[in-house]
Amino acid sequence: MTSSSVQQRPLADRSPDELAAFLEAERAAHERLVAAGLRLDLTRGKPSSEQLDLSNGLLAGLAGPDDVRDRDGVDVRNYGGLEGIAELRELFADLLGVTPAQVAAGGNSSLVMMREVLVDLWLHGGVDSERPWGREERVRFLCPVPGYDRHFTLLDWFDIEMVPVPMTADGPDAAEVARLAGSDPTIKGMWVVPTYANPDGSVVSHEIAEALASMETAAPDFTILWDNAYALHHLTDDEHASADVLGLCAAAGHPNRAIMFASTSKITFAGAGVAFLAGSADTVAWYTRHLGKGAIGPDKLNQLRHVRFFGSADGVRAHMRRHREIIAPKFDAVRRVLDAELGGLGIASWTEPAGGYFISLDVMAGTAARVIALAKEAGVALTPAGSSFPHGDDPDDRNIRLAPTFPSLDDVEAATRVVATCTRLAAAEQLVGG
Repeated sequence: MTSSSVQQRPLADRSPDELAAFLEAERAAHERLVAAGLRLDLTRGKPSSEQLDLSNGLLAGLAGPDDVRDRDGVDVRNYGGLEGIAELRELFADLLGVTPAQVAAGGNSSLVMMREVLVDLWLHGGVDSERPWGREERVRFLCPVPGYDRHFTLLDWFDIEMVPVPMTADGPDAAEVARLAGSDPTIKGMWVVPTYANPDGSVVSHEIAEALASMETAAPDFTILWDNAYALHHLTDDEHASADVLGLCAAAGHPNRAIMFASTSKITFAGAGVAFLAGSADTVAWYTRHLGKGAIGPDKLNQLRHVRFFGSADGVRAHMRRHREIIAPKFDAVRRVLDAELGGLGIASWTEPAGGYFISLDVMAGTAARVIALAKEAGVALTPAGSSFPHGDDPDDRNIRLAPTFPSLDDVEAATRVVATCTRLAAAEQLVGG
């Protein structure tokens, strides 16, 4: 959903003299911001210290020196258990809408799990592969845009060619995905952030998920990397559930097509959480078999700490409501400022996500890089232009990702006002021609 208002007259409807006056006023406003010496940052979607404090109970560790055994009596201080401890897998299987047998719990980073999966596919191929991906003459991947920059960085590291496909309000353009994947065997997979996507906050509908699960693909081992990073990060009472992609794939006769990832990185501690991989039983066995060549077991003590801290899936849900109390006002502030300062001008639109960590701002085509440069001059750091596109190339130079979670509420409001001023100035420069 995007926001716009009728509070101000569109710049396109103004006379040359009016535009010139508007430009001079915005230049003066920007000069005042530069002189103010601000130092604000909206670059990355990190939890704030206040959010991290919600999980300080983890620092107390376990109940005592004797609390070192899981439900099955296994000493979690020792080697073994590549798939993770059973009670944590059960807890997060409930939250992710899968069965415990479909889940492996690992270390602190789902991004590392994604890299491991790509390495395994490259060196050995997947469950349904005819050969390792590294032996193919060409490997291509579909990338919904705007999308998650770290996904693109991983593919670039592998020298996998990225093929952009457009996002819609309900997820990736399924018809375009089916057309490309159905006709080209070099297209081996795609990224999907299904719930509160980075950066636009969209949620993949059941219909889109079903289409992706059931479509015919030219590559027999076409793989959907389903990164459910924000599945539990609701901002409203309307808590969107993720589509059951694993069930849909199994029902369509493609049980190994999707591999799901998730983590507690933005739930507990970003550097000391737990990551999860979910898939078919064959996929989980494939993953742990390859993992075992270089690992003897995850940090099961940390996994047990998380079980003790949350207690149940409902404990996680209650914890996430406390996160929402902290960050929802910051998202509201961004929308309020953008609506008041850009609404009706016809030069920008922005998403109104019901969850996740980002707001996607589309400015006038050809001005995103200029907006970001102007903001930097005024002391506000933004993610580089094009970050939400493969190779940093936004063909329209219009998308800017805003990350309001880390700064204080006052700083979020101040930074957004700077962004709004810079958006107006860049648009006026383009319209006036100087």
